[in-house]
Amino acid sequence: MPSQTRAEPRISILHGDQVPAGMTVEEIGTQMVPLREVVLGCGPTREHLVVVELGKFERKKFKNSDLRAGHAKMEEEPVHLYPLPEREALILKRKNQLETDSYPIMLWWSPLTGETGRLGQCGADACFFTINRTYLHHPMTKAFLFYGTDFNIDSLPLPRKAHHDWALFHEESPKNNYKLFHKPVITLFNYTATFSRHSHLPLTTQYLEGVEVLKSLRYLVPLRSKNNLRRRLAPLVYIQSDCDPPSDRDSYVRELMTYIEVDSYGECLRNKDLPQQLKNPASMDADGFYRIIAQYKFILAFENAVCDDYITEKFWRPLKLGVVPVYYGSPSIADWLPSNRSAILVSEFAHPRELANYIRQLDHDDRMYEAYIEWKLKGEVSNQRLLTALRERKWGVQDVHQDNYIDAFECMVCTKVWDNIRLQEKGLPPKRWKADVSHLSCPEPAVFAFSPLAPRWSSLREMWIPSFEQSKKEAQALRWENGCGVSRNLYKFA
Repeated sequence: MPSQTRAEPRISILHGDQVPAGMTVEEIGTQMVPLREVVLGCGPTREHLVVVELGKFERKKFKNSDLRAGHAKMEEEPVHLYPLPEREALILKRKNQLETDSYPIMLWWSPLTGETGRLGQCGADACFFTINRTYLHHPMTKAFLFYGTDFNIDSLPLPRKAHHDWALFHEESPKNNYKLFHKPVITLFNYTATFSRHSHLPLTTQYLEGVEVLKSLRYLVPLRSKNNLRRRLAPLVYIQSDCDPPSDRDSYVRELMTYIEVDSYGECLRNKDLPQQLKNPASMDADGFYRIIAQYKFILAFENAVCDDYITEKFWRPLKLGVVPVYYGSPSIADWLPSNRSAILVSEFAHPRELANYIRQLDHDDRMYEAYIEWKLKGEVSNQRLLTALRERKWGVQDVHQDNYIDAFECMVCTKVWDNIRLQEKGLPPKRWKADVSHLSCPEPAVFAFSPLAPRWSSLREMWIPSFEQSKKEAQALRWENGCGVSRNLYKFA
């Protein structure tokens, strides 16, 4: 199966962290749209719900090889200049017919992989994976696979049949699709692969290649050199180009900047420029970019959303480079630290002023600072939860000897479907799997209260809480529809 490589950085349409030049906020999917009433009827009762489909924009097809590598790349739909000759097409059709008659069909309802048909081997089991929706009513169709960012209530395989399993793959933050983070929707799925450790296939360490990169001293700049570099560099560095996300991180950094110097290279709060050759977002994993960041003592590692176990490269990258992360994001981050003292947690400080004072103290006290990098200097990762997760995960990152997480997700569903087929062949009832709210856990977004809204961003930031509230109504509407067992009971009125 294809390996997971890191050919290019993530883009904001799927990952919400780098906004391509020329792309507007609306294209990223944060815009508000007029309310539309959804009238849902089921039996003698009728319920009126206000529903808004959030974050809708025209998504182009994804290039399969890049997604298999764990990164989305926008691609135009391929144009087939040389269609198959009629005879070859007929042979292919017969071959597919034989495969789909013999193996369970796993239908990607959200076309994450782009594969029109593939017989995949999962250990001793095999399943037919496809994005072809004509298999909707095929008797061998057993499971529907959904990519969370493109999960859309306007197009679902309803009515849902009793033998149809639903499986969700969603490694993203809630800003890409808030309705998945509400109980009425997440509990519709039988199987999940999400960033939560409670998921059936946890992706919590999806941005960490392995324990060796944490121990590596390749990019480590000695403390004496960092102290000399402080003559021209701030103690803190900040690099973000997705401004004012649901975590409201820019408000915090803006306030922090009034108490301590911060070098900000990204589009958000920028006060320093990268070299011209590194200004392209594709350079964020370049050796030259790493070398610049590694010169700093501290980096502001702020996620775009505050969710348990949602941990991105913002946290792992500085640990790999020998820079102390000042972290804001996952409330459960302490469970994933390489050692007890390897990061400064923003949540432990009542105000940015206190955080600034602490960083300033570490900046002037080499012994105190070195306590945060001692684990790296000694090559000691002591967190057993982290070590176990890396050892036991069923997929790899940039490892040609392991499946990537998409392949692992497909095979998880395939294997569970086959397990139930075998139970039924023995006359036993199938085992029912079901997701719960712990598989995607994010609170309502909140705005920091200590700083007034910046005029440039106030309208954008004020969208997140209303969006969250509207997504709850949308989630309830979807659950109501699914429970009624009807194909389309959504009547929308402008």
